[in-house]
Amino acid sequence: MDVGPLLLFVVVATALVFAFSNGFHDTANAMATSIVTGALRPHMAVALAAVLNFVGAFLSLKVAATIAERIVSGDAITLTVVFAGLLGGLVWNLVTWYFGLPSSSTHALIGGVVGATLVSAGTSAVHGQKIVSDILIPAVLSPLAAVLVASIGTYLVYRITRNVPGRLRERGVRIGQIGSASLVSLAHGNNDAQNTMGVVTLALIASGAVGDGATVPTWVIVSSAAAMALGTYVGGWRIIRTVGKGLMDIASPQGFAAETSSAAMILAASNFGFPLSTTHVCCGSILGSGLGRRRIRWGLVSRMGAVWLITLPASALVGAAAWKGAQAIGGFPGVAVMFVAAMALALEIYVAADMRPVNASNVNAEWAEDGPPPTCVLEPAPLDGAAQAGEPDSREGPAPRREPTS
Repeated sequence: MDVGPLLLFVVVATALVFAFSNGFHDTANAMATSIVTGALRPHMAVALAAVLNFVGAFLSLKVAATIAERIVSGDAITLTVVFAGLLGGLVWNLVTWYFGLPSSSTHALIGGVVGATLVSAGTSAVHGQKIVSDILIPAVLSPLAAVLVASIGTYLVYRITRNVPGRLRERGVRIGQIGSASLVSLAHGNNDAQNTMGVVTLALIASGAVGDGATVPTWVIVSSAAAMALGTYVGGWRIIRTVGKGLMDIASPQGFAAETSSAAMILAASNFGFPLSTTHVCCGSILGSGLGRRRIRWGLVSRMGAVWLITLPASALVGAAAWKGAQAIGGFPGVAVMFVAAMALALEIYVAADMRPVNASNVNAEWAEDGPPPTCVLEPAPLDGAAQAGEPDSREGPAPRREPTS
């Protein structure tokens, strides 16, 4: 019996599961600031992000080409290598989602593929120079550039609107946030959906279904975009809460500046074919928007930075282990066993997360370093004057929220 088509089916299914995890893992990049400032209701925000993620996937295929052609040698790619690489990215996405820590789904996927390729074909099959130039250098420079651009943008927003009455400014900036958040969602779809497209194309080439240098098939584009959009709609509330409430208390002008800066950088990177981390850019923009204006929680920032540093090697280790496990059993049974094991781990993580739930009802609860947020939060009435407009007030902390008693 020829198990080749069945193996290809499992690999493509795994790729779409990864795209789904990419969607809910990275929803925070586009919508966290709009949700926390009240520009968009939580469910409306994730629905809008899902639609625009889907549309954005059709804007360009340059990032998919980078993933498919420039990271590892095509001669070393097999269906088992692609499968193991996907598991490396998927497992890392789930672990970081459980802890509510934003990390790069792009880097997790690349790390998984590189780890599986290293143990299967050796170092000669990995394009180290391309990884440095296309992945590592942008990973370091992009958040720094985002901090700078968002800092300038925030200054300009406050400067331009300094004579506008507080209530009017708040309303206008929140409307602007809807547009800027939409741009980030579009940019995210344009950049991140192509990660899955590139890997599925690798699998098709490895199986002989398409020839070397083939363009991404239409069905791959549509299915990858749909899987990521569905994951986005589910809403990665744990990471949305960390990005929106944990890094600092975000005001509307800062959210608008951060989103606009992020969208510009991500779209530019996609145009040049860089598989940029939207997480790095968006978190850098948020931090840049708060410099000198808000108290940044540097403890959380340091933990987030540590996760960024280990994403590539950690996902590479998982990818390598997945390949070794599949090879030890052998053939299609090995891939099937590793797939079932990964799904069992995903279910266990989900059950554990459900014991400390974060959802649309409590995503905007006041941040606490320890313990889960309350089950439900009632939003306060809009504030007047400078406080509503997002100006920091040295006399008091953030406005208290009314929380129900248990």
